[in-house]
Formats: sequence, structure tokens, C-alpha cells
Amino acid sequence: MRIIIAGAGDVGTHLAKLLSRENMDITLLDEHSERLGTLEANYDILEKVGNPTSIQDLKDCGIQHADLFVAVTPEENTNMTACILANRLGAKKTLARIDNYEYLLEENRNFFKDLGLNHLIYPEVLAANEICESLKTNWLRYHLSLCGGALELCVVKIREGAEVIGKRFDSGYFSHGRYRIVAIKRDNHTLIPSGADEVEVEDVVYVVCIREEMDFMRTQMGKSVREMKNIFFIGGSRIAQKTIQQLPDDMNIKLIEPDKDICYKLSEKLGNALIINADGSDMEMLREEGIQDADAVVAVAGKSEANIFACLAAKRFGVRKTIAEVENIDYIPMAEGLDIETVLNKKTITASYIYQMLLDTNVLNVKNLTNADAQVVEFLASEKSRITKGLIKDMHLPKDANIGGIVRAKEGILVNGDTQVLPGDKVVVFCKSEVIRQLDKFFKD
Repeated sequence: MRIIIAGAGDVGTHLAKLLSRENMDITLLDEHSERLGTLEANYDILEKVGNPTSIQDLKDCGIQHADLFVAVTPEENTNMTACILANRLGAKKTLARIDNYEYLLEENRNFFKDLGLNHLIYPEVLAANEICESLKTNWLRYHLSLCGGALELCVVKIREGAEVIGKRFDSGYFSHGRYRIVAIKRDNHTLIPSGADEVEVEDVVYVVCIREEMDFMRTQMGKSVREMKNIFFIGGSRIAQKTIQQLPDDMNIKLIEPDKDICYKLSEKLGNALIINADGSDMEMLREEGIQDADAVVAVAGKSEANIFACLAAKRFGVRKTIAEVENIDYIPMAEGLDIETVLNKKTITASYIYQMLLDTNVLNVKNLTNADAQVVEFLASEKSRITKGLIKDMHLPKDANIGGIVRAKEGILVNGDTQVLPGDKVVVFCKSEVIRQLDKFFKD
């Protein structure tokens, strides 16, 4: 598959690195030569200096043979224009990064497709959606509804006193069939549990269940639900704005932003929030504004370091729920080690969305998890799929893969080794990133 990525910024560079692992033909295009030159030596990527809105530069990249053209420069107009040109020049699919929410509305979808824009992505909106979900399910590190809500993926940090601690997977304790632990993250390593493994204190466990069993699972994990009324935001970024616009009006929201001009603009946009012109690292100011009474702190300023520091400060004041945007991927393990509950990264959010487009039609959805070297993939089994030819325990799936559940006739069902997948089932698989292609062959027609 031939892919051309326009824009060698954070998103474009990260995406190029991910896709280069898949042995795809990747070209990274940017008009600024200083952004290029660092990847070719270590990754199988062709770098080109050129303007993504230049017809000749696109032709020089082989646009007429591209299976996918991705435009993720900082400029929305550049991305949209580049995609329109790429489509007219022969690219099979196009994707543009945008920053206008109106373009995402369902009534505008066909309009943009007619222009040659197959897909539009707004990373800040995706990040805002995850923050809202994290505040709603605040006892979880992360929560994701699968297959339209038929199954739920819940990520939980295990503390002292949890009932599941010390329970081996072959002891029969987990044979109740009410939830299924599909993976464990321990000491920054993700493992797929086998019979001899057991849950330990400080583990981050990944659990699949149906919604009706979430309370039972929460109790066994030693968690309680907390009401979210007082929310502090550090940084007036677009992520903060999109999140606040989605939150209920009865929440008490304060937003700390050091730039006075931005504060004026935010006060006009966000009628349900108190905008405070101040430095989010000023501890005395935070105390005066009542951060010690906050139910959650959401740090989405421009720098990863500032967001991590803000969450650590919130912890000192006794805030139990902290959410940080950490765009430096190398900092993510450190942020989690410092017990920041939810870590967001726009690059991985965007990459998982784009990666889904590159898989075969039997893949319904794929989610790249920020806080684990793993993905959750929804496959569709067909009459000819190998996965339907025997029991799961006889399928010899890759060792770094675990089927969490299936959806049959819209009903979520947890699985075990004696389960047989049937044609038409939607199958939810938790797997290490490097084995997703190996799994694909079990579901091919």
C-alpha cells in the first residue's frame, strides 16, 4: 500500500513511524526541509521537500498511485486544498486534519466527499470526547464502549484492599463469566495473562464486560463512584474549549489561562465557565481559587511538562482525579508512574483513526490505547473466516492477543476457550500492536 503524508509535524511524523512498521510504501512531504531528514536513516520512509498544494510536487511524490493521501499540516486550508488536488490527481482515498467543527456535521459529509475529501479528522474534538468520558466514568483510568455499547472496555488501577489481588487466573476465581481481564500493565510492560498469572497491587488491568456488570466489576476492583461537580482546567487550548462546551451547565468550571487576550475570547465562547487570567503553576493562586475543593483537574496547556506539573500540584492539594494532555510520548510512562489517572495524546488518537482505514473490510474498528502498547480491534467474522472453524482454544491465536468478547445479534457475550465464533459475530480482540496483521488472517473471507 502506498501512502503519502503531507505535514512533518508531530502527528505526521508519528503516523509515518507507525505505518513504516507495516512494510508500507510511505512518503512524508513537507515544504520545510528542516522538519525532514531525521527519519530516513532509522525508518523505511521516503522524505520529500515540497508544497502539498503544488500539483507538480504531488506528482513528483507519485500521487497518481497513492492508496491514501493524508494531509496533517497545521493549516486547515492547506490540508483541504491538498486533499482535493490529490483526489483529482488519482489518490484513492484522502484524509484532512481540520479545526472547524461544522465540517464534521453529518449533513455536510456528502458535500465534502463530492469535493474529494473522504475523511475529516479533528484531533482536539476526539481528545475532548475522551476527557468527557473520563469525567463521567471517573473511577476508571479509561473507558471505551465497543460495538455500539454491547461491550465495555474498562481500565482500572488496582489499589490495596481490592478483592482481586492475588487471585490466579487458573484458580477458578474469574470463572464467573461476569467480566474478563484481557490484559495487565505492570511496570510499563503490557502482558496478556495466562493461568499462572495473578493480579497485583499497582497493576493497571484491562477488563471487558457488559454494561450491566460494571458495578459488580467495580466492587471487586475496590472502586467507588465519585460525583463530579467542581472541575479545574489548566490552559485555554482548543481541547479545553471543546470539552467545556460538552459538559453539563450545572458543573462549576474554572479555567486558568495566562494569556489575557485568550481569556477575553474564552469568556465570550464559554458562558458556563469562570475564566481566570493567571499562571497555572502559581500554587498560591490555585489555593485561593479553591483547587483543594476540586473533584477533577484537567491540564491541557501547550506543554507536556506544564500539564504533568499541574496534575502533581493538584495531587498535593488532595484532588483525586487528574487528566493530563501529554504530547511527548516519552513522557507518558513517567506521567502514569506519577499516578496521573488519565493521560491523553492527540498523536495516538489520530493515528488509531487513520490506521483503521488501512485495514481490511473485516475490521470494523480499531483503537490505539495511549496508556498501553496495545490496540482494541473489532473484527467481523464471515462464513469463510478461519476463526469460525473451531473452538477458540484450538485456533492457535498469537500469544500477544486475547479475545475479550463477541457480539451476536446485538448481544454482548464474554468468551472462554470453549467458545466458538459464528459467522456474523463481531469479535473484540485486545492485542499488542505488532500482531494485528497476524490476527487479520483469522478473519479474512
